[in-house]
Amino acid sequence: MTDSLTPLLDSIRDPDDLRLLSPEELPQLAEELRQAVIETVSRTGGHLASGLGAVELTIALHYLFDTPNDRLVWDVGHQCYPHKMLTGRRDAMPTLRQWQGLSGFPKPSESEYDCFGVGHSSTSISAALGMALAARAQGIDRHAVAIIGDGGMSAGMAFEAMNHAGSLEDVDLLVILNDNEMSISPNVGALSKYLSRIWSGSLYQQMRAGSKKVLGSIPSAWELARRAEEHIKGMIVPGTLFEELGFSYYGPIDGHDLPALLKILSNLKKQSGPRLLHIITQKGKGYEPAENDACKFHGTGPFHIDSGQTSARGGQADQQSYTQAFSDWIVAKAGQEPLLQAITPAMREGSGLVAFSDAFPERFHDVAIAEQHAVTLAAGMAIDGLKPVVAIYSTFLQRGYDQLIHDVAIQNLDVLFAVDRGGVVGADGATHTGNFDIAYSRCIPNMVIMTPSDNRELQLLLNTGYAHPGPALVRYPRDNSAIPERIETEETLPLGRSRLLREGRNVAILNFGPLLETARRLAEQHDATLVDMRFVKPLDRERLQELARNHEHFFCIEDGAERGGAGSAVNEWLAEQGLAVRCHIHGHKNSFPPQGSREQVLAWYGLDFDSLSRQIEKISR
Repeated sequence: MTDSLTPLLDSIRDPDDLRLLSPEELPQLAEELRQAVIETVSRTGGHLASGLGAVELTIALHYLFDTPNDRLVWDVGHQCYPHKMLTGRRDAMPTLRQWQGLSGFPKPSESEYDCFGVGHSSTSISAALGMALAARAQGIDRHAVAIIGDGGMSAGMAFEAMNHAGSLEDVDLLVILNDNEMSISPNVGALSKYLSRIWSGSLYQQMRAGSKKVLGSIPSAWELARRAEEHIKGMIVPGTLFEELGFSYYGPIDGHDLPALLKILSNLKKQSGPRLLHIITQKGKGYEPAENDACKFHGTGPFHIDSGQTSARGGQADQQSYTQAFSDWIVAKAGQEPLLQAITPAMREGSGLVAFSDAFPERFHDVAIAEQHAVTLAAGMAIDGLKPVVAIYSTFLQRGYDQLIHDVAIQNLDVLFAVDRGGVVGADGATHTGNFDIAYSRCIPNMVIMTPSDNRELQLLLNTGYAHPGPALVRYPRDNSAIPERIETEETLPLGRSRLLREGRNVAILNFGPLLETARRLAEQHDATLVDMRFVKPLDRERLQELARNHEHFFCIEDGAERGGAGSAVNEWLAEQGLAVRCHIHGHKNSFPPQGSREQVLAWYGLDFDSLSRQIEKISR
């Protein structure tokens, strides 16, 4: 029998076991925990670099705070895998992000140690403040800690929460700013530059210590130096920013120095009021490939530990994804259109804008984690003659909904939204699903909404949306196209033009989006008519009128919410026309999806071939 490579980690089933260790044993535990995270993610895929950078912090927090009574709120949750391993879920880690397995994010229904469900950035301070106020109102002795990355601090919501918290002197709130110079993509903006001032050394600390040493024996000079110190501090470190918001600022300190973390956190526990601890960490710490390429290992598929190479996925290497097709389109279009500008809220890699940012750096705008600003920025550009394209995930566009209505649609501005991750996303689960974009945008006047079914259709509809002199939205999935080869076209379509792919009888299958191949098989098997609708708004009313003359049933298929979605649009039109055609809507039921592969979640919604085939059989009898 061989000795375990992780003896300390093996002994921990919950944080109570962790607290039995001596402080001297904790650095060894950190190494074991780091290796366990690497081993797990190499097999399951997931978020790696963020968690590796937070290992020491996670240990220190659970060692000193009385979790789960004390509240640890992880912002976004990308860094929560070490937390999961220390809170009774290590044995279940092989199921991470898989069907009926562990979530890749904190999830209260999964563990009492996950006190708040997260998936979107910059919510932790608001949630932790709410918990601190709840403890105060009920007389509960409890600490509330928010752990937020420097990227999360680029969102306005974080500062809204800090602005509120800073006015509450008696609230027990500790904010830990985990500063690694990155969120997902490298951070951008003035705040990032502000935080980065402290990376180049300890000038302020040296000046402070030296000043006290030299001037300490001269009372009048010391008083003058004390006053001047605050101005020097404001020029050199970011503490003044947070102190002006009402927070007591501490740091920056090395976030991988466990003894230092334990000492300062122990001291901060004894203090009251809003406090902010600024720690410096390295994203990907302890795994060289992740240290060298933190973007790649922010979210990764399974990989080989020795080389860092992502494991091959059979049959998919030669297929083009919708994201890559968008990338090809926007680079080609920008070469023809000098007014085109690309905007993204901190998702350059995920939204396929790396090639564009390299080719047209002056026309590329990464606005950090600020979706509201991204949408209104595009509105301002459109007002004065530019042609903005906002590349954004469906789940993130929700955060800019008010701006979509008030700043773009009401003014009928020429903005194109390229909405990635529309529909089922898969392993990231409910927080990242793109269920709702059709439903939440279809009710907005002036919006054109398009659903391509492959990469050629994507480019065709992007051309159409770009040429349309008003707000337009093209939504597409996180998936590979059914057409493997790269396609380029400059063709556009009249608004609302569908395409008839097969003529059948009785049942007309109306496909909206990427499930066309399933719809094609259904049409063949059941001798149904098949139409790729392309447009949700405006609908091809002429086509629908024609189909209504000789079909008893419309069978709508969409990768999106049924309520308020594309099928609902067809049903509303039938009611308006007073037509007796029965409309059967098949999309996402009124529930948040579980995590799993895209295929598993689609089947869970009844959008696989067998489930849909049974539904057609029922109406064809």
